[in-house]
Amino acid sequence: HLKSSSVSYLFFLLLPPESGIPAQVVAAIDINTTANQVYRHNFPDTPLWNKTIEGISLDDFNKLSFDMILMSPPCQPFTRIGRQGDVQDPRTKSFLYILDLLPRLSRLPRFFLLENVKGFETSSARDLMVQTLKDCGYTFEEIMVSPTSVGIPNSRLRYYLLAKISPENVGIQTSSEVLGAFSRHGESDSSEQPRVMAPTNPGTCQPEEEIQRGRILYKLETTTDAQRKENQNNDLSVRQIQDYLEPQSEINMELYLLPPKTLLRYALLMDIVQPTCRRSTCFTKGYGWYVEGTGSVLQCSEETEMKSVFRGLDQHSEEDKLQRLLKLKLRYFTPREVANLMGFPQSFSFPAQVPTKQQYKVLGNSLNVVVVAKLLRQLVS
Repeated sequence: HLKSSSVSYLFFLLLPPESGIPAQVVAAIDINTTANQVYRHNFPDTPLWNKTIEGISLDDFNKLSFDMILMSPPCQPFTRIGRQGDVQDPRTKSFLYILDLLPRLSRLPRFFLLENVKGFETSSARDLMVQTLKDCGYTFEEIMVSPTSVGIPNSRLRYYLLAKISPENVGIQTSSEVLGAFSRHGESDSSEQPRVMAPTNPGTCQPEEEIQRGRILYKLETTTDAQRKENQNNDLSVRQIQDYLEPQSEINMELYLLPPKTLLRYALLMDIVQPTCRRSTCFTKGYGWYVEGTGSVLQCSEETEMKSVFRGLDQHSEEDKLQRLLKLKLRYFTPREVANLMGFPQSFSFPAQVPTKQQYKVLGNSLNVVVVAKLLRQLVS
């Protein structure tokens, strides 16, 4: 599932083989040119609509007669670092249109799965969606989950809502009590916060002996940061980064090594992982071009001790700093490696004409396939 930063609504689309759910894709809808290009390359037989949701009439939706809606509405109105415009943000129009449309469909879809960023769970948009689902007779569950919970060494905490309706209620507009996010755990108030399934935002691997309370360690990391990262790296339920890397013989390393200017400017801010680490930070659409907060970089020279490079780094000249940093052989993860960490099957590929920057961009806006496959199995069970 590759979604644009503007709009992505997919009907009976995100059903990877891992989900074990046979399905016919009746329509995939997006307006991002690159995302559609990549999708068409991988699914040439799927009906792909290059249009906005608001441009699709109620009659057109009724003709599709779909059983499941899979949604990834624009996340910008809800991100914690954004303006949090919520329903006042114009980018929520398509989502609000779907909510308005849902009760008026001639046949209600049996299943409904929505994904968004952390922050959506406290939004007015979420409250409006919950009320709409209640009015239509759906039961639902809300979950915060990261790929680390399924053994993948990548943090990507996301909000998911899974809703279903009884077969006898399909096509009948009813109102009923909703099974809230904590109903299986003795709670029933759907206004509660979604339950969290996995730890989030771990950092680089750190030697345990470096953790000393109350001190800022090398690389500007606090002892709390270092402890969290060490705990994550010791979690044997999560696989190692090296399981997701391309064979070194197949990579043109020069294309992915961090340039000298980037090393000198951002070395203390970079999230560095080694092949034996069991974690990496969330990859965003700016990966490969921006450094801070866009995803981890890989240390290819494992024999070089990171602390020996960073300790006292500011006391050296620019040339000495660079020579020390170059010893680490830091590189970006390749697009294929990012796709691996996001659960994309080996059969997935990019069209030859899509540049690397665009590959990173659509992957950064994407979902983790393994997580969604498991949620879909839970939804239809």
